[in-house]
Amino acid sequence: MIQFRQDTGVMMKNVRHMVMLALLISQALVLSFLESWIPVPVAIPGVKLGLANIISIVAISFWGYVDALIIVTLRCALSSMVGGGMTGFVFSLAGGILSATIMTVLYKRFSKYFSILGVSIAGSIMHNVGQLAAAALIMKELSVFSYLPVLLVSGIIMGCFVGFCSNFLIKALYKTNVFF
Repeated sequence: MIQFRQDTGVMMKNVRHMVMLALLISQALVLSFLESWIPVPVAIPGVKLGLANIISIVAISFWGYVDALIIVTLRCALSSMVGGGMTGFVFSLAGGILSATIMTVLYKRFSKYFSILGVSIAGSIMHNVGQLAAAALIMKELSVFSYLPVLLVSGIIMGCFVGFCSNFLIKALYKTNVFF
């Protein structure tokens, strides 16, 4: 027999949070796949839009670090199962964790100095740094960091784009009260 307790409101809130988290994970995964179909107009390997970071920024702004890490980790794992392989998983996860960490610190601790745009740019740059660090560890070669200047420029450009999209989405979601 099922007994109803008085804290069903708390249980419903947890279920709602889990459902919203699952929706954000699926959206990040879709954006990640969509991004792989969009040709980047530069002939530089490794330059990507970083569309899935939009969802990470939304999670950070509404919930926080743990939820953003859950989204990043599951998105990386699921996308690598479909086509990225283990190396792609390691690179994505390293970049994603470093990016989410820096974006959370900037958003939660230094929001009076950094807008969503600044948080996004920092996250994009740190994503590239995390991927290069993973490559340096795997290859046991520090020369991969010579590629950093190119990735810094692309990180700033792509971070601006993701930041504008994230800012627009966060403002729209606040109006809907969907996360409250």
